[in-house]
Amino acid sequence: MAKTALIQRELKREKLVAQYAKKYEELKAIINDAKKSDDERMQARLALQKLPRNANPTRQRNRCELTGRARGTFRQFGITRHKIREMAFSGDIPGITKASW
Repeated sequence: MAKTALIQRELKREKLVAQYAKKYEELKAIINDAKKSDDERMQARLALQKLPRNANPTRQRNRCELTGRARGTFRQFGITRHKIREMAFSGDIPGITKASW
């Protein structure tokens, strides 16, 4: 089980990303628009830098829904490889069986 502080940090980041998502997209659109003047694009870059760091979506980390572990998380299931293995052996995930050849 991951530390609860790390899990809470990720939840805080999710809230910040959701809060600043619209502003972030608007600024990115201005920065990437070649029709805008260089001055407008520079102002948009400066405004983007003033946003909180944790408002950037790339700072989010995929975590296991059950344990909170950050590494080895399968996107399809949202859980780590350890839990997938346990659940597959116990038959909790339909359609997944132990490989044998």
